[in-house]
Formats: sequence, C-alpha cells, structure tokens
Amino acid sequence: MLESGCKAVKEGMLEKRSDGLLQLWKKKRCILTEEGLLLIPPKHPPPPQQQQQPAPPAEPAAKMKELHFSNMKTVDCVERKGKYVYFTVVMAEGKEIDFRCAQEQGWNAAITLQMVQYKNRQAILAVRSTRQKQQHLAAPHGPR
Repeated sequence: MLESGCKAVKEGMLEKRSDGLLQLWKKKRCILTEEGLLLIPPKHPPPPQQQQQPAPPAEPAAKMKELHFSNMKTVDCVERKGKYVYFTVVMAEGKEIDFRCAQEQGWNAAITLQMVQYKNRQAILAVRSTRQKQQHLAAPHGPR
C-alpha cells in the first residue's frame, strides 16, 4: 500500500489477538492509509518509501500483513472495558481479526472512517464507469 504511493493517515501501536490456541495479545506497529491497514511486527524495519534510499535487506515480508479495504466488510466496536476499546475487523471472506487499543487512540473510528471513504470512492468510480458505458452505447454511430 505504501509502495503504491498511499500516504499514511495514522500510525501507531495496536494490539492484535493471535489466532493460536492461547490467543495472546501481540503489539503491532500499524500504518493506516487510504487503501487499508498495514500491520508490522514492532521490530520489523519500516516499509520502503519511494523517496528514500533502497531499503536494507530485511526479514521476509511474510510477517507484514496488509488488510486492504477492498477485502474488508466491517469494523465492529465490541466493547469498552477499562482503558481499552476492543474491536473486530471483519474481512469479506468472513475472517474476524480482533484488536484492542487505548480508548483515547480512536483506532476503530479512524479505520472505519477510512474504510467508508474508500468504499465511497469505489462506488463513485463504478457509477462513472457505468455512465460512460451508457453514453458510449447511446451515442450515434454515424450514418447507416
């Protein structure tokens, strides 16, 4: 996402519940862009940006997760408990990813807002495309 020129809207730490049997909370460095959410293990080097010098050889990018808004269905705020807000990102294929953050950080609201803006942009592009096709079909094709 960052490689394609998307600017970071919000950066910081989030805790993600692991998929394993113990379901431990693991800190992830997160970068929210206009296209989705990038999850980076805290010790992993930052993703390369276009203006900077070439990135040093890093661990495989397999540890880095990209949650693109095109694959995201909803962000559900589950509960506010103590100092944390617990929320779930529901992906299009039904997978649920649980997160938590300090209440004042507002990650769930920021992710939701960016996702809605992304979906709105996609809907506008779809309508424009449909209108262009209709205008092309309705245009006279010259004398017959």
